[in-house]
Amino acid sequence: MVEAYRAPVREADRCKAGLALHLVAARTGASPDRMTAGRRIDPLNARSRWLAMYLAHIAFGWTLERVGHVFGVNRSTVGAACRWVEDERDRRAVDELLSQLEACLTTVYSAPRWEAVQ
Repeated sequence: MVEAYRAPVREADRCKAGLALHLVAARTGASPDRMTAGRRIDPLNARSRWLAMYLAHIAFGWTLERVGHVFGVNRSTVGAACRWVEDERDRRAVDELLSQLEACLTTVYSAPRWEAVQ
């Protein structure tokens, strides 16, 4: 059996991608566990994962390749997801949703980092 290739990913990137996934899941009703399943998934969870990939690309300024590494897919899959989301942004409700989620992500990560006192 051949094991799938997985690029090494920083923990900070996993955390950021996880936040994007959970924010999208909270607004779409998708399941974060199903969104990250390694098998074929239903349309709601697939589209929600595409939204999260797009948000990671836009909000964090990641390249398509970096998004692919974090989400465990190839760059062309991320590109297809981003093209689909850009087309969907023509719908006002989708554009407003993505603008709100992007603002939320950038607000969280632009705040000063809290350091716990030991």
